[in-house]
Amino acid sequence: MRAIFPIDQFNSKQTIMSEQSPSYAITIRLRYPDLSGLLGKITTAIGHANGFIGAVDIVGVQDGQIVRDITVNASNVAHGQAIVELLRQLDDVTVINVSDRVFLMHLGGKIEVNSKMPIKTRDDLSMAYTPGVARVCMSIAEDPDASFALTIRKNTVAVVSDGSAVLGLGNIGPRAAMPVMEGKAMLFKEFGGVDAFPICLETQDTEEIIATVARLAPTFGGINLEDISAPRCIEIEERLEEMLEIPVFHDDQHGTAIVVLAGLKNSLRLLGKELSEVQIVINGSGAAGTAITKLLQHAGAQHIVVCDTKGAISTSRTDPLNPIKQWLAENTNKDCKAGTLSEVIRGADVFIGVSVADVLTENDVASMNRDAIVFALANPNPEIKPALAAHHVKIMATGRSDYPNQINNVLCFPGLFRGLLDVRAIRVNNEMKIAAAEAIAAVIDPEDLHTDYIVPSVFDRRVTGVVAQAVADTAIATGVARRGNKPSYHVT
Repeated sequence: MRAIFPIDQFNSKQTIMSEQSPSYAITIRLRYPDLSGLLGKITTAIGHANGFIGAVDIVGVQDGQIVRDITVNASNVAHGQAIVELLRQLDDVTVINVSDRVFLMHLGGKIEVNSKMPIKTRDDLSMAYTPGVARVCMSIAEDPDASFALTIRKNTVAVVSDGSAVLGLGNIGPRAAMPVMEGKAMLFKEFGGVDAFPICLETQDTEEIIATVARLAPTFGGINLEDISAPRCIEIEERLEEMLEIPVFHDDQHGTAIVVLAGLKNSLRLLGKELSEVQIVINGSGAAGTAITKLLQHAGAQHIVVCDTKGAISTSRTDPLNPIKQWLAENTNKDCKAGTLSEVIRGADVFIGVSVADVLTENDVASMNRDAIVFALANPNPEIKPALAAHHVKIMATGRSDYPNQINNVLCFPGLFRGLLDVRAIRVNNEMKIAAAEAIAAVIDPEDLHTDYIVPSVFDRRVTGVVAQAVADTAIATGVARRGNKPSYHVT
């Protein structure tokens, strides 16, 4: 057997989970005699191995032998390898090769640059480049704001990362971060019509990142910071916001917070509860947990306790607190609750996890208030498995696509940046974030709300439009938009 991609580089002793996923899809090319019943034996073997069969395609038939490609979703790399090994043991069946479909998608990168118009004649060349382009250059030199209308800046966002906190993989560096940033750029284009370009920096020095982004800013209409570790990401965003004339948005912080607020608003609406009254426990005191806390407070939440690995954060803690935790201590947990997560979650109405897998037990959720809401958002594995929590909570959400109520930032950032670019906003403020959350929540009509449907699907094409409109309107209303809905630039 020859694997097209080195899937054995991963830990083959990985525990095989019950959920198959396209993230672990493989295409297995098999050759076997064209005999009745043999395909059935193959598919039965895959089924017994708990593989999910997708496409079954004939590649060719020759000399009584048939070659087929069978696409199978596995649970992880080890599971896929186990399925392949099982097929190798079948009589008369030869495994020709195995293709990892995820690696196939990434071959050569996932994005490219295309011209908006063809260059076929001398006239085309004269207008697109010299000499015609000189008049456009001078127009921008006289009025720098014209760059937003007369260049790609009008619709282009930089997706900037240093590779220090990529997904759940940690500090893997800028080169390994590129596939994620490319994927982000794809989502910008697909869902928001925004041209985005990935920029992965060969530095993790705060000052160098700030200086580099500042120097790149004239090319872009907005900056999306991505997968930069805390607490540096907070300082980088805050300082760039002060320096630049374009919006800077760290999606891991604020995109997560916006979609959490949207989901929580609909959850509380469904259960007839008020944000100002519910007891909320947030596990995770990093950038995302802090951003969620701040946005919930701006939206009206009054009772929030944030936990780290040592338990509840409060002014009564005697251990040293970093600046982020010091702010949380001074601005949350008014009753100075103390203890571990298991202790402070008792009687809580809402749990929001942006931490690590399996820190929440079944007993913990059982101790929560009636009709509890649990957002277990750690990826790829949540703070508690939904099956364990199901009997004790009313509404369960995760960050995964294979469970209901996925809290996915795709619901936010394409529409948010669409709105920012449309009005040439100079920054993102809290009013715009709350407007975006309310727009996402309002996509679902109140009568259609369900415990398994508190946020719209990421493929609901209404979302981008309503978020963009809400953000644009709020930017204008709060005085951070350069213009209204019509472009204003001069041509000389």
